[in-house]
Amino acid sequence: MIETVSTARAHGGTQGVYRHRSTSTGTDMTFSVYVPEHAPGATLPVVWYLSGLTCTHANVTDKGEFRRACAEHGLIFVAPDTSPRGDDVPDEDAWDFAKGAGFYVDATEAPWATYYRMWTYVTAELPALVEANFPADMTRQSIMGHSMGGHGALTIALRHPERFRAVSAFAPIVAPTQVPWGNALDRYLGDDMAAKRRHDAVALIEDGARVPEILVDQGDADSFLAEQLRPELLASACADAGIDLTLRMQPGYDHSYYFISTFMADHLAWHAARLRA
Repeated sequence: MIETVSTARAHGGTQGVYRHRSTSTGTDMTFSVYVPEHAPGATLPVVWYLSGLTCTHANVTDKGEFRRACAEHGLIFVAPDTSPRGDDVPDEDAWDFAKGAGFYVDATEAPWATYYRMWTYVTAELPALVEANFPADMTRQSIMGHSMGGHGALTIALRHPERFRAVSAFAPIVAPTQVPWGNALDRYLGDDMAAKRRHDAVALIEDGARVPEILVDQGDADSFLAEQLRPELLASACADAGIDLTLRMQPGYDHSYYFISTFMADHLAWHAARLRA
């Protein structure tokens, strides 16, 4: 059961924010859904958007500039939170770990394992809620994300290629086991390298996971580019695997929502073409 937090009319459709009690995380979770105007009884394809470090559903909802394109193409746009929330949920002062930094994994290590089950939440629990409560055609789904959410989108699509018709990302963390931000996987998943490779897009491709194509936009003025993001690793893995990667290095753009909002319409048009196929 979901509770409506707010709704607003936008580009002929409805932007809603909703809350429910999650069985995956054991906490209240908030998410947003944009539903464009549509004929009575019609169902629409769904685009999932996974956000990055420190974000909630609100960052892309407020700053992503996706609604005009979703209205044009007839796309439902779903934005989950990035981690469990609440006073009982363990946290740390670090901005790149714990609350706001769930990394879309099901943690196995204490004290994180009780609540940090974002993989199950975004791949199973929330899709079931969306299917039950919105005019969603779950046979036509795609997924995208930013930074940590780009990592989540890539790994989810690579592990569920039968579910998602397309995957794209803005400035994704493509190989967390090879960069400092990947320390989060060590803390959530412990010493199990096989488990960590299942949450690393480059490792998944090396281990045989496949999708037909990937679209990535990356700003060349992104302060995280060289140390944390390393898109060249994804380019190399895709080239070796025969995956059609479109990697667009965007001159002068950084890691912010100014960058994301600039290219959001391009990504949604790209998704729409594949969801119509």
